[in-house]
Amino acid sequence: MGNVLLVSVPTFNAGVLRIDGVVSALLPVGQHGFWRCGAKVEVQTVDTRRPVSELDAEEFHAQGMGEHFVAMDLAADEVGLRFEDGKLAEILPPDTRRQYWKAQARQELQRVDLKQGLRLDAGQVARLNRPGVAGMEHVLLALVPAFHVGVLKIDGVVVGLLEPGQHGYWRCGSQVEVEMVDTRLQALEVSGQEILTRDKVSLRLSLVANWRYLDVLGAHARMSKPVEHLYRELQFGLRAAVGTRTLDELLEDKQLIDDSVTGHLRTQLQDSGLEVGSLGVRDIILPGEMKTLLAQVVEAEKSAQANVIRRREETQATRSLLNTAKVMEGNPTALRLKELETLERVAERIDRISVVGGLDQVLNGLVSLKTG
Repeated sequence: MGNVLLVSVPTFNAGVLRIDGVVSALLPVGQHGFWRCGAKVEVQTVDTRRPVSELDAEEFHAQGMGEHFVAMDLAADEVGLRFEDGKLAEILPPDTRRQYWKAQARQELQRVDLKQGLRLDAGQVARLNRPGVAGMEHVLLALVPAFHVGVLKIDGVVVGLLEPGQHGYWRCGSQVEVEMVDTRLQALEVSGQEILTRDKVSLRLSLVANWRYLDVLGAHARMSKPVEHLYRELQFGLRAAVGTRTLDELLEDKQLIDDSVTGHLRTQLQDSGLEVGSLGVRDIILPGEMKTLLAQVVEAEKSAQANVIRRREETQATRSLLNTAKVMEGNPTALRLKELETLERVAERIDRISVVGGLDQVLNGLVSLKTG
């Protein structure tokens, strides 16, 4: 069997027969045999689902076998859509030169002129938005959700806004980006800010602001990252509000911080395309030792207030007793009624009472009045 070469060409492949290093024929799928007597016979199997290499293509054409291939050449301002049996298979970038096997599938090329613009039409977007298409790195497909807009940037320059829906752009020769922007009211939190007050007390504060876009295109034209810009301005406003006031001023009027930061933003965000609807300080955290001192101060203040209230009540009670005594001093009947009231209270605390000599004797015996 040393003088015989037996080869098998599998499915989706072709055999390249070389005799003494020169391409002699292309072999179809199946079993093949060749005599090796006096010549060097080789068979190379190649995948017909892949494009032919440039070196092999030149060799095949030199041997008059160009009818087995389809050439696809694109200019510098063209993009190619390659179809196999009518189904989109691949996106070819500009300046592409490739050869494809005819035997594997019916090959077709659709050219797209980039001079007409980078935007894809609705049909191209729907066709490309399917799995299994090679070369998708040459196209950008962007889905803009509801209540959002897409900021389109080409080579770093903002060129327009995209409405909700599916959009597509060619990336060949240009850097295309789409940044999604939520147009609804949003919350931005500035948390964990360590700030010294004017009297050198360290505070940790958190601030929450509700904001939205007034002019998306204008905001991105003036600022590269509007949300980060808003965050920094909130930080600056918070530091200015706290750093210029003492701890007592801040604790006495917490609304002071909100008003100060709001005024700062009103000045800094003018004509920026951003609007802050409302903001407020969520947390003010004091250092541990400062908490202890403030607790002691509050305790002393409350204790002093309790003493004042207690003395005031005692004074009022004493004054009331003095007024009652003055009334009874000139009115024996009122004094007698007071005696009966006292007797009633005493009787409420006694389980059993034995009366000797009648009720009048009890009253006279218990209480003796001295008349002047």
